[in-house]
Amino acid sequence: MQFISVVSVPVSDQVRARDFYLDKLGFRLLAESTFGDELRWIQVGIPGAQTSLTLVNWFDEMPPGSLRGLVIDCEDLEKEYQALTERGVTFLGPPSRQPGGLFAILSDPDGNLISLRQTGS
Repeated sequence: MQFISVVSVPVSDQVRARDFYLDKLGFRLLAESTFGDELRWIQVGIPGAQTSLTLVNWFDEMPPGSLRGLVIDCEDLEKEYQALTERGVTFLGPPSRQPGGLFAILSDPDGNLISLRQTGS
């Protein structure tokens, strides 16, 4: 094994989710195409990162908004928190010190929760 390449994020509306991840969070569109019986593959990622996200609506076992525990590292969490808040991203609260670093948890349009983390200091 080498690394995790793609994590599936369960969403109800793939286009709305794509726009949120691109416009609000600053991800880049890596792939968008249809496959199978009119299914859609939308893959987004952080510039320079190995792991990307695919915005899925075809797994019955993964209802929209059920993602928890995804952590994205940041160099300056306070700066990221401020910039994302100004872009309309909803956080559960301000950054707080937790075991493992400084964290701030954001919610996407479906209620998937993503933790931003700054380690060190």
